[in-house]
Amino acid sequence: MVQLHLGDAGYPERLRECDPPRTLWARGRLDFLERPCVAIVGTRRATAYGERVARELGRVLAMAGATIISGLARGIDASAHRGALDVNGATCAVLGTGLDVVYPKGHVALQQTIGERGLLLSELEPSNAAHGGSFPMRNRIIAGLSVVTIVVEAGVKSGALITAAHALELGRTLAVVPGPIDVPQTQGSNELLRDGAVAIVSMADAVALMGLTAPVRIADLPSAGPERQLWDALADGAADLDTLCTRASLPAHVGMAALSELEVRGLIECALSGEIRRV
Repeated sequence: MVQLHLGDAGYPERLRECDPPRTLWARGRLDFLERPCVAIVGTRRATAYGERVARELGRVLAMAGATIISGLARGIDASAHRGALDVNGATCAVLGTGLDVVYPKGHVALQQTIGERGLLLSELEPSNAAHGGSFPMRNRIIAGLSVVTIVVEAGVKSGALITAAHALELGRTLAVVPGPIDVPQTQGSNELLRDGAVAIVSMADAVALMGLTAPVRIADLPSAGPERQLWDALADGAADLDTLCTRASLPAHVGMAALSELEVRGLIECALSGEIRRV
């Protein structure tokens, strides 16, 4: 565990622009903050769709070279962290507790993994438990570290809206994944879109917003099997999974497994509409 003071050479540069904490406690890869950083935040009460999109954003942006910043909360936060970890990418969790306090309790393994393979940050001293204002306070750090903040799902009282407000105050880019207008979990995030946030309607949008390029790793192209059949089917253009399975003469369950493998390898992306394309 490392203690950083405002003014130290290793203190995160982007964080100096917000209301910076005088002291930061860190465990893990501080060098991850030297990469382009993107916050992916949202409600704890996420829908299955929101969790899937957050995880895929974490995967794709980490593969493209970004560090995924979030708050280790249930729902969208945890999904974004896990997406980065899926591809051995960079992720940083900003805690509302001391680094040795696990909250929520169900994230013991996730917090430990991020401490070992990513970065944990907190402005609270070790052993400091959460209090009423600690989570809203940590949201300014999430926004301050990030050049772009992406809200996946947020209700009207979601803490993610606090992070979004901090991003706007700092003049950083705020983006939102659109959601249904009749779902409480997306009412607040949709209002951000109404008020001028950038819409993320595909994984390519998120990568481009960060000024990054998602690499196609030719060495990882499968030479045979269902993954190769699905990849070859994409040569005729983007399509939904049912169409691709028809092109490749694959049963739907085999095509779904092949799709997941190609996603993990970072070779394809799934638009929020369900369209699949080569990266």
